[in-house]
Amino acid sequence: MTGRFGEHHAFLARVHLDLIDRHTDAIETLTARIEVMIEPFQGFRDLICTIPGISTLTADVVIAETGADMARLPSAKHLASWAGTTPGNNESAGKVKSSKTRPGNPYLQGALGAAAMSCAQNPRTYFGATRDARVRARRRGA
Repeated sequence: MTGRFGEHHAFLARVHLDLIDRHTDAIETLTARIEVMIEPFQGFRDLICTIPGISTLTADVVIAETGADMARLPSAKHLASWAGTTPGNNESAGKVKSSKTRPGNPYLQGALGAAAMSCAQNPRTYFGATRDARVRARRRGA
């Protein structure tokens, strides 16, 4: 190597590498703690991971935000509304005033949105297959 890499540069590189090592250790400690805390919900976690688009991380977020006790909510629609993923319905005299989603749990909302995007991009799911078919039809027609 040719260039200028002096003692000061080596010092700065070492400081950054040490910081990366400390952060890696902290992440490993937190991951181990999460695994201990999620242990009582392992059955629910395994079951929810069978849904297309739901990864282990998404399942952990769902468990953390809902407590894995869906008995509190009468239906899936109530969960979607609580999470803030359902659009509003403010219509009067045939005029749509607002259809923004309600404010909800931002962590659960983000996790469910990521799962939906994952399903939409996977051609083995219904949403991915229909999207894939639309793209193929458009390419044939062009």
